[in-house]
Amino acid sequence: MRPLLFTLALCVAASASAQDAPTGSATVVPYAEVEWSPLNPARGDASPRAGALWGDRTGTGPSGFLVQFADGFSSPPHIHNVTYRGVVIRGLVHNDDPDAAEMWMPPGSYWTQPAGEAHVTAADAAVNLAYIEIQDGPYLVQPTDQAFDDDERPVNLDATNVVWLDAATVSWISPSGLGDGPEAAVLWGDPRDDRPSGTLLKLPAGSAATVHGLGRTLRAVVVQGRTAYATLGTDEATPLEPGSYVGSEGPSAHGFSCDAGEPCLVYVRAEGAFHVLPSAGQDL
Repeated sequence: MRPLLFTLALCVAASASAQDAPTGSATVVPYAEVEWSPLNPARGDASPRAGALWGDRTGTGPSGFLVQFADGFSSPPHIHNVTYRGVVIRGLVHNDDPDAAEMWMPPGSYWTQPAGEAHVTAADAAVNLAYIEIQDGPYLVQPTDQAFDDDERPVNLDATNVVWLDAATVSWISPSGLGDGPEAAVLWGDPRDDRPSGTLLKLPAGSAATVHGLGRTLRAVVVQGRTAYATLGTDEATPLEPGSYVGSEGPSAHGFSCDAGEPCLVYVRAEGAFHVLPSAGQDL
């Protein structure tokens, strides 16, 4: 992999708010360095594995973590005490009511599981991986006799049904001027205001973009494709395979570059607005 150069010149065409955003220090966790533990220790070896990315799912407050399923995994019916959101990274995942027909969601799919609702989770591929996040912990697995209705309803969004928007549609993506530019799919919240939101970003193969975080936090998880990451003003890029994480607090700028082989997907959870500025890419 060749290093990439993300320079401060990338800021020139940004909006005034993005242009003035300083580069905050970032936490980078390549997938190979993720620390794993049982997701549900009560199930022993039958439990999926959980990989911590940010926060603490066993404590209070928000957190995000990876879940790795064994091939053919199927949970018993259960509930959770908190609502969670999930993005499929590898393999196929089914998450629904215990009596529902199987609906296998491929990489790039998104789902939510309301607190208190009985459901099963299953996996159907040799390698399975999903990203899970909660707004307030701890994250617990509980029996269905403790089920309750909190008035939320689940979402199962297959990757083929994701609606993509580009710079012609949303103001927080700058026009590329370099051919096809980044696209975004807003999964929850509103990336234009100060509240938390979740968005999928798609980078065309062989392209690059800088994501300027303008609010309290910006957290990014690589979902698909061979991606390299660099902070502005550096000439070293860190290769990030799917399941890798980048996070920062306060105003920040993060450079992502996508290999020429296939488009790249990055899930962005932001507390506050962010801006996406395309730039010229290089092969990794």
